[in-house]
Amino acid sequence: MARTWYDRDISLNPIENETIAVIGYGIQGAAQACNMKDSGLKVVVGARKGGNSWEQAAKDGHKVMEVADATQKADIIHILIPDMEQGPTYKKEIEPFIKKGNALSFSHGAAIHWKWIEPPKSVDVIMLAPKAPGKRVRELYLEGFGTPGLVAVQQDYTKRAWDRVLGIAKGTGCSRAGILQTTFKEEVETDWFGEQVDLCGGADRLIRTAFETLVEAGYQPEIAYFECLHELKLIVDLIQRYGIAGMYRRVSETARFGGLTRGQRVVGEASRNAMRKALDDIQSGKFEREWVETYKREGKQSFDKYMEEIEGHPIEIVGKKLRKMMWPKEQVE
Repeated sequence: MARTWYDRDISLNPIENETIAVIGYGIQGAAQACNMKDSGLKVVVGARKGGNSWEQAAKDGHKVMEVADATQKADIIHILIPDMEQGPTYKKEIEPFIKKGNALSFSHGAAIHWKWIEPPKSVDVIMLAPKAPGKRVRELYLEGFGTPGLVAVQQDYTKRAWDRVLGIAKGTGCSRAGILQTTFKEEVETDWFGEQVDLCGGADRLIRTAFETLVEAGYQPEIAYFECLHELKLIVDLIQRYGIAGMYRRVSETARFGGLTRGQRVVGEASRNAMRKALDDIQSGKFEREWVETYKREGKQSFDKYMEEIEGHPIEIVGKKLRKMMWPKEQVE
């Protein structure tokens, strides 16, 4: 079982006099920076001058500066820019200004695990990975609770690395819910696996294939949308709160019997074998090499052909109409 810490187990004292530079002010960076500042920690934000994130960070009450300046100011450098930008930004704007005894901190382990960033031996290397999007990290903090998180130490030069990462976890509110010990390797490989076969890729393909099956059989697209996409959130909410068994106890007897007896026919051994292949591609580095090479060659345009296919899919076309029935106008896309 993973070692777990809660708020009562952690003190902010070891890092209360250290300056934390949050590098990047996207959704996750903004949430963590604001939470740490509201917890009384000394936070500065590193961003691109003149960019939207610079202006937003200033509006939120942060001291904002260029990435290189924030690095020089910091004891803990918490890097929250997108994965593919971390290596180049580190080389140009962070590495030249790192000081002995600093901590390099992340919320995802890819840059360290795949050696996009190779830190000097004279710094700590730590990770806090909240298990929710930034918006939810902030919302739960403001509600007086927090988002569960994962923590890891890759390099403990100062012998204070665990105090530092646990302090950040407390400052962001994650320890209010509970934080679990992991490693950079485990976090990266399980995170990528979940995204590919379950949370994003798997859920997307399950929804689209189910929708297509009903429409091809002559059912109305609107009815297929409700059954294959809209109601999925209701089931996921039950699973998240009560577990899989708890979900089955809270649906109709017909849904329970049908799901228990037919689910394994849909996601069976063929799917399990495909999942094992996806995991092998991650563990071997094959996926990482493909992703890096594609990004270098095509940049953000590498997503375009896939997104165009999805945006033109009938489930998206009918969905835009139906979502207007269920959500306030300003929330609909």
